[in-house]
Amino acid sequence: MIRLDNISKQHGHQILFIDSSMGIQKGEKVGLVGPNGAGKTTLFRMIAGEDRPDDGQVTIDPGMTIGYFSQDVGEMSGKSAVAAVMDGVGPVSALATEMAELEAAMVDPAMIDPKRAADMDAIVARYGEVQGRFEELDGYALDAQAREVLAGLSFSQERMDGDVGLLSGGWKMRVALARILLMRPDGMLLDEPSNHLDLESLIWLEDFLKKYDGALLMTSHDREFMNRIVGKVVEIDGGSLTTYSGNFDFYEQQRAVGERQRQAQFERQQAMLAKEMKFIERFKARASHAAQVQSRVKKLDKIERVEPPRRRQSVQFEFRTPPRSGDDVASFRNVHKGYGSQPIYAGFDFRMRRKERWCVLGANGAGKSTLLKLVAGATEPDEGTVTLGSNVRMGYFAQHSMELLDGADTVFESLDESFPQAGQGTLRTLAGCFGFSGDDVEKPCRVLSGGEKARLVMAKMLFDPPNFLVLDEPTNHLDMATKEMLVAALAEFEGTMLFVSHDRHFLAALSNRVLELTPDGVHQYGGGYTEYVARTGQEAPGLHPGP
Repeated sequence: MIRLDNISKQHGHQILFIDSSMGIQKGEKVGLVGPNGAGKTTLFRMIAGEDRPDDGQVTIDPGMTIGYFSQDVGEMSGKSAVAAVMDGVGPVSALATEMAELEAAMVDPAMIDPKRAADMDAIVARYGEVQGRFEELDGYALDAQAREVLAGLSFSQERMDGDVGLLSGGWKMRVALARILLMRPDGMLLDEPSNHLDLESLIWLEDFLKKYDGALLMTSHDREFMNRIVGKVVEIDGGSLTTYSGNFDFYEQQRAVGERQRQAQFERQQAMLAKEMKFIERFKARASHAAQVQSRVKKLDKIERVEPPRRRQSVQFEFRTPPRSGDDVASFRNVHKGYGSQPIYAGFDFRMRRKERWCVLGANGAGKSTLLKLVAGATEPDEGTVTLGSNVRMGYFAQHSMELLDGADTVFESLDESFPQAGQGTLRTLAGCFGFSGDDVEKPCRVLSGGEKARLVMAKMLFDPPNFLVLDEPTNHLDMATKEMLVAALAEFEGTMLFVSHDRHFLAALSNRVLELTPDGVHQYGGGYTEYVARTGQEAPGLHPGP
């Protein structure tokens, strides 16, 4: 269905692909992996026809439809979320918009055009024409399908019918994703579809993609999501494309095996070369050995050198020991909190003890972020008290934390201002742990990506460690290698944690308690996320157990 044959591509001085090939067949679900900047988005753009290889060929089966979801969603405004989603399937969306205008005009003709106020017959007649065409194109079914997809991505009815231009960037991303899903094209290219999704939406999307019968090529920083969907992995590394059969875990195992074999081959060849060179050096001045020396020199010239494996450098972060807090870390007593007429908590009691690691689960609007804000003192309860225990030193990570960075500072200057007593070597090591190696530390904060800003904020929070971490979606924007480093570091953390995350690997690895927020009330579970799933038969509140 989709083939890339011997493609080469260069951006400026950076070579992305050299004589690289890969293929995707109908029904295959393929994960695309590789370090940042390796060329994943360029590969998507070439398949979508938005870019061309410098050499080689990209072949798409005749008549095949391609849907491409990227992180750049473009401008959206002036229509409802439902209409924006239906835009991807042709004229139905325009008809739906005109029907809505005509319906409004029939209620109050002056709403559309004062000149048409006297001509209700014309409005009604036009409405009949538009509605007839809408029905011919199966518009009502499509409208229902669009709403079903948006509901799966956690849209309320109000948000579906509201102006898409008023939505935040994250919700616009969901609209763009829903547009591709509604199209159900023959081939889908999904660049980080799991970004900006809550756990419920992520599980819904996972189920949708499992049932999708077209060709799928996707990237994702969510290990569990990738594992459950793909049956093949294509890796971009050093200009080449390598295909592995199996899910992401299998790819990692095979890659590690390949690295060990390549390293062993490299070491054997290096030992052989050293032995030959020693012989040549020893006997090159002796006439009696001239023929042997020449023979060995020629032999060395013909040998194809084995390259050592390209190892991905990841520096592990090690916590300093935080000061010990008291045994009672945080207490909620008879807490009431609401926004407008919408109550979030009513008479809520909750206590956290030292070394407990609570993950908070709940659908959109259940009050997860509000709970964290109450603990952090970022918002006050309407009634009741939230108190911290003795010697509690808190680190609070929220999405707005990244907006507090000074755009004029470089990464290194930002760290140096926070920790002026730390040496330059220490701060460079800290930066390296969080993915800022070499010249990356000289980048101004204003040009950093969302992921880079999150890593910098996290580095500043964890260097001089608090004993109570409050983390609201700490893995948003983080690549898989940084997530793995963060999970490994937090697993060694000796303090208390309260966190919200849609990353199931993160939840399972770090929680030892679950706080579940549901319309029926708040439920507490001993044991971590894995035990919660086993006990409830669901991966998130409100979801039914899978088949």
